[in-house]
Amino acid sequence: MLEECKALSNETRLAILEWLKDPAAQFPEAGAETGDIGVCAGLIQRRAGCSASTVSAHLAILQRAGFLLATRRGQWIYFRRDEDRIRAFTERLHHHL
Repeated sequence: MLEECKALSNETRLAILEWLKDPAAQFPEAGAETGDIGVCAGLIQRRAGCSASTVSAHLAILQRAGFLLATRRGQWIYFRRDEDRIRAFTERLHHHL
């Protein structure tokens, strides 16, 4: 549970999780494919206003914590929330606190 809490201790990572909660509204330029495979890392980077390497590090931390799923299509990587893992984490957190 500590790794998940550390992943959530950054404003940008929290914002990324919030944006991906409703990707169609937050990333309308991504089109209909956001529901199927997620949002391209480039669009997340643009929205975050950080360098590609910084956003990549944030996405990797969220992935290791189990909050994000990644799908590669060609040279692009798309990210979406893992709602089951997020729900399980919040339930564990509620139980322990």
